Parts: sequence; structure tokens; C-alpha cells
Amino acid sequence: MLKISNLRKVFLDRKSNEIEAVKGLSLDVEAGQILGLLGMNGAGKSTTLRMLSTVINPTSGEAILDSVNMHEDPMDVRRSIGFLSGSTGLYKRLTARETISWFAQLNGMTKSDITQRIEEIVELLNMSEFIDRKCEKLSTGQKQKVNIGRTIIHNPSLLILDEATTGLDVVAKQSIIDFIKHMKNDKRVILFSTHHMDEVHELCDSIAVLNKGELIGKGAVDNVLQQQNCSTLGELFGRYAEKIGAPQS
Repeated sequence: MLKISNLRKVFLDRKSNEIEAVKGLSLDVEAGQILGLLGMNGAGKSTTLRMLSTVINPTSGEAILDSVNMHEDPMDVRRSIGFLSGSTGLYKRLTARETISWFAQLNGMTKSDITQRIEEIVELLNMSEFIDRKCEKLSTGQKQKVNIGRTIIHNPSLLILDEATTGLDVVAKQSIIDFIKHMKNDKRVILFSTHHMDEVHELCDSIAVLNKGELIGKGAVDNVLQQQNCSTLGELFGRYAEKIGAPQS
């Protein structure tokens, strides 16, 4: 289980003015659930996910993963986290197998466990054709599969997916969707951020909608829409976009 309590992040701009990117976010996500973290650009989604991946520290608040405070003991909890974004780079001169193996070693896995786990991933993601090809020779979809492999090699209990289907063609995108469905089980929490509403409806058990760093809705999609008196998620986001763009009275 992931428990987020009053998570807050403040940045300083060039003039040392405070910018509050995330404003006291509180959420509980049960294992076996996929939570869609939604909002327009600048809503605070990526900042939230970066805090939960321990890449950056919160200004205040806490996040507890399976009874471990994620920011008091980040080195230990990182072994339980897999993070994937649409912009993650790869080492061009390493093969797909070498890349996945390297991340496995970083997570403290033994050589025999790495070999067995890579074979499982190759079968799961249908990578046999290119597993020993250098990453610079791979297509966009193949590169994303390598990124998935290095993300799940250590079988994380928290899987963070930030715009994981960005820039992919229809076939590659569907392979990612199928993979996410496969990874859902009663021991894993999945956080999923996307701008594609069809993915939300297909994958997410519940959603959390952010606007300017604040949580404005949480629950099943239909329940959130009913609470906000909207018929679609697009209508909901459009409403807040109009508020942001409206002149101040």
C-alpha cells in the first residue's frame, strides 16, 4: 500500500520567489490498483511522481510504501520502485540485454537471478528478435520495451509510469497497455500519468485529478465526473483551462 500524507513541494524561481508546485497532497492507493494521476501541463503530476520516485525530496509531508517512509530511507525503498517515462534515454552502445542487466546489478540482484529474470522479460515483451542488438539500432517501440525491462527487472512493488506511451505508434502503444495490465496484481501499486483519456478508461481503477498542485477529485472516473458535474474528462479539464486563461476581475 502507498499512503501519501500532506505532500508539498516548493521551488524557488530566479528571483527567490516561492512556487508551490504540489499543495498538501494526500492519497491512499491499495496494492492491486492502478491509479491515474491526471491534470493539464503544470498541474503538479510530474513533480508528484518525482517525489514518489525519490528523485526529489518533498518540502513537507510524507509518503509511506509498505510501512517504509520513502524519504527517510530512500536508498532502501528504491529497490521497491520502478520508474518509467516517455523521455527516458538509453545507453546507445549497450545492447538491450546489457542495459537491463546493468539496472539489475544496480538493484543488487545476483547473476543467476538476472539471467532468469531477463529471460522472463524477453518472453513477456516479445524481445527475442532484438535483445542482443545495440540500443542505437532499435526502433522507438523497441527502445520503450527495453525501458520497460530495466524498470521491472527487480519486480518492484511500486510502478510509476509517467507518460509511458508518448510518441509511440499504435502497435507499440498497445504493447505498453498490455504490459501494464499484465503487471497489475495484489502485491503492486501502479501510478499512471497520461494525457490520453482512452488509456485512463481502459486501465485505471481510480483517478486523482490535480489542478495547479491541488487535488480536485479522487475516485472512480464516473464518480469524479459526477462530483464535478461533467460528462467527460475532457470537459473537466476544459473547464479548469478556461479558469486559468480567464482575465482577472
